[in-house]
Amino acid sequence: MSDPTPPLTRPAYPSFWEAFIYWLKLGFISFGGPAGQIAVMHQELVEKRRWISEHRFLHALNYCMLLPGPEAQQLCIYIGWLLHRTWGGIVAGTLFVLPSLFILAGLTYIYLVYGDVTWVQGIFNGIKPAVVAIVVFAAWRIGSRALRNNVLWSFAAVSFLAIFALKVPFPYIVLAAGIFGFIGGKIAPDKFKVGSGHGAADKIYGPALLDDDTPSPEHTKFKPLRLILLIVAFVAIWAAVLFSLQSPVLKDMGEFFTKAALVTFGGAYAVLPYVYQGGVESYGWLTGTQMIDGLALGETTPGPLIMVVAFVGFIGAWTKAIFGPDMLFVAGFAGAMVATFFTFLPSYLFILAGAPLIEATHGDLKFTAPLTGITAAVVGVVLNLALFFGWHVLWPQATKAAPFSGSFEWFYAGISVVAFIALWKFKQDIMKVIGACAAIGLIYTYLI
Repeated sequence: MSDPTPPLTRPAYPSFWEAFIYWLKLGFISFGGPAGQIAVMHQELVEKRRWISEHRFLHALNYCMLLPGPEAQQLCIYIGWLLHRTWGGIVAGTLFVLPSLFILAGLTYIYLVYGDVTWVQGIFNGIKPAVVAIVVFAAWRIGSRALRNNVLWSFAAVSFLAIFALKVPFPYIVLAAGIFGFIGGKIAPDKFKVGSGHGAADKIYGPALLDDDTPSPEHTKFKPLRLILLIVAFVAIWAAVLFSLQSPVLKDMGEFFTKAALVTFGGAYAVLPYVYQGGVESYGWLTGTQMIDGLALGETTPGPLIMVVAFVGFIGAWTKAIFGPDMLFVAGFAGAMVATFFTFLPSYLFILAGAPLIEATHGDLKFTAPLTGITAAVVGVVLNLALFFGWHVLWPQATKAAPFSGSFEWFYAGISVVAFIALWKFKQDIMKVIGACAAIGLIYTYLI
């Protein structure tokens, strides 16, 4: 938790290289899916470093939640762009993904060559319950700040019921929350005010570098010519890379993952059926069992969960032996890079093109009221995600037809509870909690 007597002055402006080191570090510690990753960023950027205020952080996050693609990576691009212009955004978004690409490629190679590796399983067995705790903790943190009145509590409750019980797609929940937030801002504006100046968050953490009352930097102003140049550059880069690919398999991957990037409304789980259908059924890049194993790897490695596309690309290029039987690793890594590049490229355009418009609205109630409603609804969605993870970790043999079949994993439930207490009560660093849980899981796996 932050110091009870926060500083009264704004922090020094970080240099490009100081920010570079932070984004690189984040790429290695961003476990826990989007909720966990956003919690890590909030703890570091809002509470400790105070580079951005909580209200502006949530304003940027709400825009990212509306977009297709990984919202945590898009939030990195947004904040990197706010601090250090276009290159700052590109570096932040790339470093958030790059460590995950290399780690996942290495683990996929181990998976293909060595199969059932006990020590890898042991580490993952410990990390999975930690992920459950991180996501529950993220729901608590967001909720404790975003749900400031009964109206916003009702948004969270209804969104949870909608996604958990009624299986309403996430994009519809976001759309409904935005519409009702807009209406609520007209009817009861006090219930949807984000706040201005030094609000509650500032009293807790101290003034931020990019605070609620800080004018937006000059480079964040909207310029039509800049928008046109960005779109032209994006199309040119996309086409140049796609048409430079010589392998038909890699070209298919480029086209397929571009489409996937444009339909990922609602996060990784919303697009997984699409990736499964294309990768397993249409193209035959991998089997259904391999796809499930890839999801497990994606859940327990740093970076966005949608990085499972790197696993799909690696196995697809390896299976098809696109460079011959003697260059399987090179083929696999090429497939992973292609899948990653085309999946994440659109995110840069969405943020760099749209963020100037969003920055101009952070003090305007008619724009902030819908986003306040969306933030409240997201609390319910994150809680649902926590239950989803918990169900998979604590009832590993369960199925949708028999949701509580098989044994209950009491040991891993205990790890989740202890990890949550460490985060909530003792304010431990998320990375330390993950490391401790991984060690416990490794030891326990060898003992049983």
